[in-house]
Amino acid sequence: MSSSAPIRSAYDGRQRRLLVVLALGFVVFGAAAVALYYVLQPETLRIAVGPAGSDDHQVVEAMADAFGEESRSLRLSPITTEGAAESLALLGAGRAELAVGRGDLSMPTDAQTLAVLRKNYVVLWTPSGRHGKDSRKKGTGKIAEIADLAGHKVGILGRTGANLALLRTVLIGSGVEPDKVATVQFGTDQIEKLAQDATLDAYLAVGPLDSRITADAIAATSRSRGAPKFLPVDVSESIALKQPRYEAEEIPGSVFSANPAWPEDKVDTISVSHLILTRRALSESKAAAFYRQLFAARDTITRRVVGAAHITKPETEKEAEPSVHRGAAAVINGTERTFLDKYSDYFWFALLLFSGIGSAAAWLRRYLNRDDRDDDTGRCNRVLALASELRDTGPEHDLLSSQREVDTIIAETLKCYNDGAIEQEDMVALALVVQLFDHAVAERRAALESGAVDPTRSTGPTLASRR
Repeated sequence: MSSSAPIRSAYDGRQRRLLVVLALGFVVFGAAAVALYYVLQPETLRIAVGPAGSDDHQVVEAMADAFGEESRSLRLSPITTEGAAESLALLGAGRAELAVGRGDLSMPTDAQTLAVLRKNYVVLWTPSGRHGKDSRKKGTGKIAEIADLAGHKVGILGRTGANLALLRTVLIGSGVEPDKVATVQFGTDQIEKLAQDATLDAYLAVGPLDSRITADAIAATSRSRGAPKFLPVDVSESIALKQPRYEAEEIPGSVFSANPAWPEDKVDTISVSHLILTRRALSESKAAAFYRQLFAARDTITRRVVGAAHITKPETEKEAEPSVHRGAAAVINGTERTFLDKYSDYFWFALLLFSGIGSAAAWLRRYLNRDDRDDDTGRCNRVLALASELRDTGPEHDLLSSQREVDTIIAETLKCYNDGAIEQEDMVALALVVQLFDHAVAERRAALESGAVDPTRSTGPTLASRR
């Protein structure tokens, strides 16, 4: 029996399927490569900060440069504003993903902290009116503590309304009615004007302990009005307890000057932080990525802008306002979830879904190909019938005719298999009946060649009796 044609057809079918699979593989690989390229592209976050030229603005500009110079998953695009209030407004309006704002300002209800950019300390002092060596002695000035500020005038360094509100908070906490204290505000470029104003009885500055502006203001008032006497905020802990946006702090001795020592000893005060804020809606992964990148690049940023040394992590162990974003908190506390932790449920769901889809597709294919399977069953039955008929076959050419018919059946079955119309088990069944047919042909030819049987009549057992 010749079966080279069906074999060649099956081989050609497999070649075509291999080419199709290779083509699909290249398409899938190319699509995956393009998708991976876009996924790995750094994402840009807009950060609102201001005013231009301020310490915060300089730090954020250096931060954006540091993020852009290295291969990182996030980039920063600074948006310059008139001040912290406008920055927070942009954050609340969704026009920026991040913003730098002072912790005691009004901010969006869903604002959360990513990092502390710097901590500002409240510094209150009054001139002693003494110069030279006498300035180190305990003076008998009119103002010895904050409670004595009633009926006096305070000069506030910085025109932001937040500093005025902060002074009112200190006065109320110290038992002084704010309306009984007169105030006047000066720009940070008006230090000499503040120092020369003889109507002022006390001064207030808000900034980092190493702030050059605060140190220059203290030195200027000392030259014109005498050595400073620092006023402690004795109720700092009470204020911090009632208003979580403030913290009770201490100003170390000699921090503003070593000789003479300003202050001579530590002074109680409160602080308020400048924060890098975002909204709760920012994804946990982006918040965590920003936090990691910020502290990985902090040394680089500090080499460019000294003020970046004040960047610290927010406290997660105590109640704070605003609260720390869950993404940053996870990195700080070491509870950040891995990729598998985040998406394992999705993987299992996808596995079950694909399994169900595969089963449904297999059932649908079998349903749609039911006619082909019926035809395959008929072909197997026809081969069995031909094998049975060989027992009663006549001349040799009838055997050849049966073989040609079986060859045609094999070719049709291979074509159906290559087209996916029948399964592997259907091919196994056909192989068994073809093998039975081949044995029947061999037996019949042997009997005809030996002359043991009448070539026009079967004397051997039928296929049915063999079964």
